[in-house]
Amino acid sequence: MYWKLIIFCGYGLYHKKNLREELTREFLEANVGDEWGGAGTGSSPASFNDLVMDVTSNKQDIKTFAFKTKVMMLKMEHKLQAARRQESIYWHLVSHSVPKSLHCLCLRLAEEYSTNAMARSRLPSPEFVYRLTDSSFHHIVLLTDNVLAASVVISSTVKNSANPEKIVFHVVTDKKTYNPMHAWFAVSSIRSAVVEVKGLHQFDWSHEVNVGVREMLEIHRIIWSHSYRSFKENAFKYEGENEKNLEVLSPSCLSLMNHLRIYIPQLFPDLNKIVFLDDDIVVQHDLSSLWELDLNGKVVGAVFDSWCGQKCCLGRKYKDYFNFTNPFIASNFDSDRCGWLYGMNVFDLMAWRKTNITTTYHHWLKLNQNSGLAFWRPGALPPALIAFEDHVHPIDPSWHLAGLGHHRLPPAAHKIIQTAAVIHFSGPAKPWLQIGFPEVRSLWNRHLNSSNTLIRKCSVLG
Repeated sequence: MYWKLIIFCGYGLYHKKNLREELTREFLEANVGDEWGGAGTGSSPASFNDLVMDVTSNKQDIKTFAFKTKVMMLKMEHKLQAARRQESIYWHLVSHSVPKSLHCLCLRLAEEYSTNAMARSRLPSPEFVYRLTDSSFHHIVLLTDNVLAASVVISSTVKNSANPEKIVFHVVTDKKTYNPMHAWFAVSSIRSAVVEVKGLHQFDWSHEVNVGVREMLEIHRIIWSHSYRSFKENAFKYEGENEKNLEVLSPSCLSLMNHLRIYIPQLFPDLNKIVFLDDDIVVQHDLSSLWELDLNGKVVGAVFDSWCGQKCCLGRKYKDYFNFTNPFIASNFDSDRCGWLYGMNVFDLMAWRKTNITTTYHHWLKLNQNSGLAFWRPGALPPALIAFEDHVHPIDPSWHLAGLGHHRLPPAAHKIIQTAAVIHFSGPAKPWLQIGFPEVRSLWNRHLNSSNTLIRKCSVLG
């Protein structure tokens, strides 16, 4: 009896080994076969339970089981990819919408401007006008059409400044936003600092600058339209690539406020050194020492490295901006080179005026246009990376932490967030949108004036 048991167990182990080998062989064969394995999509099971029932009730062999498993998994993968693509589209649409609360705020501020004399009062007050061109003050430039975002940038900067009385903010906006923007800062109390609000229609530019700006916008519009048509023709053929296309096809790629930074020396001819801030940032520490930075003769001070370590620039390498299938691009640039961060930069305008940076920018725009628009993705940064070549001075990564609107940062990065002087909500998930990540949105919300009547009436804080 004992020997019979041993023989039976040995046979069982041998049988299991053969079954495992046969199952492995059939799965490998199914894997190298055609996509649907010849099993037919119409009869493929919709779930694992259906698969088990199908195989057991029809007494199918292992080969059929392997192929039907493959078909079921492929169908599930396709459904998952379709759902992700749909999510990307919805994400894209929401990220570029104007929240009802922000629209409400702008309308009420426009009304305030037309009915309240204080909302139309001069900015800054006459006794502080001299500071607008005094190089002994710390000048900060914002180019924005978002009133709420501008208010957070300014309030967070002032709150964390060691010497707020030395700060002068230059807010440049478009004509449609000028009245609400002016009204907000005319009636809101900004401790010590000076705020200038100026509309683009109030600048007295030369004919040459006007022509250059119009030409720049037109070429960017053509680049955007070309990418948009290409995207529609190849809709979701390559999912990862098209997710990037969704981002670069945002309206901001056509915004004058987004491209005008290349003309900062012309916007502020009397200033020598400025700090440029995007409107989707929050200042967490004093910025005063930025004006003392030695740029070693360079034009711009910018962060290259990210929170993930030295020479780490996930999603910011040249290959993420430029088309390296183009021979001209491939022969002139390194695909693995890190691009510098836009959004918190120190500009030496005196050094800039001695260069041909703006001319180079325009030259490459035209070169791209004449080469079939195949050099780079839509946006202000790719041509700027080329134009500022050899004019960028790296600054400490702790000055600027970007990407808070792109993806959730790992737990280890939250310590770095606290030490960063400026956190940047670059990416689609802006903190004023519902899709903003809750774990970092509070860092932005805390700089909103919750006691403001208009903030409450428009339910800005939800």
